[in-house]
Amino acid sequence: MVRDDIKNLIKKAIKQAQKEKRLSDFEIGEIHIEHPQSSGQTQGLLLHGDYSTNIAMKIGIATFRSRSKNRALKCATPAATLSSVGIAKVIGDKLKVISGRLFEKVEVAGPGFINFTLSEKYLQKQVGEILKEGEIATFRSRSDRRLKSATPERYSKVLVEFISANPTGPLHLGHGRGAFAGDTLANVLEAAGYNVKREYYINDAKKSGQIKELGRTVLGKGTAYLTENLKSQISNLKTKSQISKLKEGEAGYLLAQEVHKDIRDFIQDKLKIKFDRWVSEEKLYQEGKVNKIEKMLQEKNLVYEKEGALWLKTSRFGDDKDRVLIKQGGHPTYLLPDIAYHKDKFDRGFDKVIDVWGADHLGHTKPLKIGLKILGHNRQKLEILISQMVRLKKEGKAYKMSKRKGEVIDLEWLVDEVGLDVTRFLYLMKSLDTQMEFDLDLAKERSEKNPVFYVQYASARIHGILAKLKSQISNLKTKSQKSNLLTHQAELDLIRQLIRFPEVVEDTAQDYQVQRLPHYGVEIASCFHYFYKCCRVRMEDKDLMKARLALVLATKMVLENVLRLMGIHAPKRM
Repeated sequence: MVRDDIKNLIKKAIKQAQKEKRLSDFEIGEIHIEHPQSSGQTQGLLLHGDYSTNIAMKIGIATFRSRSKNRALKCATPAATLSSVGIAKVIGDKLKVISGRLFEKVEVAGPGFINFTLSEKYLQKQVGEILKEGEIATFRSRSDRRLKSATPERYSKVLVEFISANPTGPLHLGHGRGAFAGDTLANVLEAAGYNVKREYYINDAKKSGQIKELGRTVLGKGTAYLTENLKSQISNLKTKSQISKLKEGEAGYLLAQEVHKDIRDFIQDKLKIKFDRWVSEEKLYQEGKVNKIEKMLQEKNLVYEKEGALWLKTSRFGDDKDRVLIKQGGHPTYLLPDIAYHKDKFDRGFDKVIDVWGADHLGHTKPLKIGLKILGHNRQKLEILISQMVRLKKEGKAYKMSKRKGEVIDLEWLVDEVGLDVTRFLYLMKSLDTQMEFDLDLAKERSEKNPVFYVQYASARIHGILAKLKSQISNLKTKSQKSNLLTHQAELDLIRQLIRFPEVVEDTAQDYQVQRLPHYGVEIASCFHYFYKCCRVRMEDKDLMKARLALVLATKMVLENVLRLMGIHAPKRM
C-alpha cells in the first residue's frame, strides 16, 4: 500500500535527520497517515494533497514535555528546541530527496502537518499494478503474506457471530443491520487474510423465558409474539404432535424449531448468507456446558442467592451492580448460557470473537466480558458491536414496531419490495452505532439520487465500454498500457480512488466500520462518471485508447471487489 510506503519513507527521513543532528534522538513511535480533509475540493483540485501526517506535531509535543521535565536544559542543541513546524520542514526536506518519483509535492501546512501529493508518474504506473493484482483472491493472498509477518496483536482465526435472532418469528427490519454488517465484515476480514468462520446462535433453550412465553402462546395461554404467520405455524404444529400435553418450555421449543427452519431458509436462500455453524442453546444445556459454568462460578465463591434468584458478583470486577444468573422460579437470564457459549467459542481455538448484537442487548456486554475474565479468558479478544434501531420511512412518515405485540415489518417483505442489492447497500451506508431510517421511496428511486443505482450504473457503463471494445482488451494485463498517456485530471483522480482499495480493506478489518465500503463505492462511481464525461475511450489514437481502456478495466476490477465484499451484484446492463 502507498500508505505503508509513506510510513517507511518518513521513518527513513527521521533517522537520516537524526544522524545529521538536524533532529534530536527520540523514539519514532506509530506514524499515522490519513487522507486530509478536502473542504472546498473540486474536480481536479487537491487543496491539501493526497495524504497527510501529524508526526511532526507528535514529536513536537513529546519534545516539549521532555523540556518541561528538565528545565535546566539550557545547553540543548538547536535540534532539541525546534517547533512542530520546524520538525515538519526538516522531515519534508529529507523526503523530497529520498522519495524518488512517489511525490509531486511535499508541503508543510498549519501547525505542523506534512501533506503529500502523489506524482503523475506514480499514479500512471498503478494502472498496470491493479491489472496484475486487482482480483480479490490475489489481494487476499498478498494480505495473507503480510499477516504472517505482522505484529502479535494481529489475529488469524476469527469467529463472527451475527443475527442470532430469537426463534419467535420471522426476521424483522432491525435484524437486517446485523445480518448485512456481520456478513460484510466477515468478507472483509477474509480479504485481509484472516481465517474467518460465521456462526449463528439459536436461542431455543427450553428453560429460557422467551421460549416458555412462546410455549404459552402455543398452548393458548398467552398472545406474545403472535402474528398471522405464527398462527399458521402453530396450526401446522398441532397436526404433527399432541402439544396440549406438553409443558410450556417443550411446546415453545417445538415451535421454535419450526420458526428457525423458516429463518434458516430465508437467510440462505434470499439473503444469500452462508453460516459455517448453527449453534443451539438447548444443546449447550443438554451437553452440560451451562451447568458446568454455574458450578465453576460457585466453586470460585462468586455467586449467591438473594430474593429467590442466583446472582453473580460482577461488581467485584468493575460492574455497576451484581447480575442475575437465574431468576426466581428457575428461569436463566441471557448471562449464564452466554458465558458458557463464549467459553465454548474460545475453547474451539478462536483468537478473536466478534459478536454483532441488537441494541436491546447493550447492557449484557460488560457482565459477559466479566464472566469470561473470571474464567481466565482475555476479554479483549471479544469484540461486541451493537447495532442501533431501524425505522422504515415512507412518504415522509416513520413506522414504529413492537415484536412482542406482533407489530413487525418483516425483512423478507422489504427485500421483496426493493431487492436484495438495494437493501444491503442502504443498510450498510450507516454506522451500526447510529439509528437509521430506511427510506423506502429513495430505495425505489432509479436515478443518481439512489446511491445503489448510481454505483451499479457505473458498473453497467464499464461493461458497456468493454463490450464495444472487446477486441482491444487482449493482453492489457501483460503488455504495456502506455499509461504515461493518462494525464487528464479525471484520469488521475480515478486512479487516486482505485489505489485506496487495500487501505479500505485494511482499515475496515481493524475498526469494523463497514459503512466505509458503500461510501468508497460511491466515490469510485463518482470519479468514473466524471472520467466518462471528460475522456472518450473509443478514439483514433490507439495508444491513448488502450491506456484508457486499461484504466476502465482496472476500475471494473476494483469496483467489483468492493461490491463483492458487500454481497452486491455488479450488473453488466441496467
